[in-house]
Amino acid sequence: MFLGEYIHTIDDKGRLTIPAKFRGLLAAGLVVTRGFDQNLMAFSLDEWQNLAQRIAERPLSDEDVRAFRRRVFSGAVDLLPDRQGRILVPPYLREFAGIDGDVVIAGMFNYFELWSVQAWQTVRNAIESSSDATRWEDLGI
Repeated sequence: MFLGEYIHTIDDKGRLTIPAKFRGLLAAGLVVTRGFDQNLMAFSLDEWQNLAQRIAERPLSDEDVRAFRRRVFSGAVDLLPDRQGRILVPPYLREFAGIDGDVVIAGMFNYFELWSVQAWQTVRNAIESSSDATRWEDLGI
């Protein structure tokens, strides 16, 4: 599982080192695609296959489904970490997420997100200013 928050630097060639704790789950590779909040989402191959299958089962006759498929699949790239645990994030994805220099890698249990430090700080401030009491209540806590 992917947990925690890490700050790593993406180099001039677009290489990003994946946190050591995440690497075992990504030995077979991973898929990175556009997220929903000007961020990137990264999935292990197994998790990606599950997600892709659920999307593929949706009817193509639904215009919203077609738009969603375009967003998710056209932006996706499959990657294999090198021996140093680095992945090469393509320029179009770095541009989409505004990633340059430091990158926040945030674990989301079954996937992780990549954020520019500035965008993550905005999201984090919003998270920390909300109690989310109803969400906890929904979980019976």
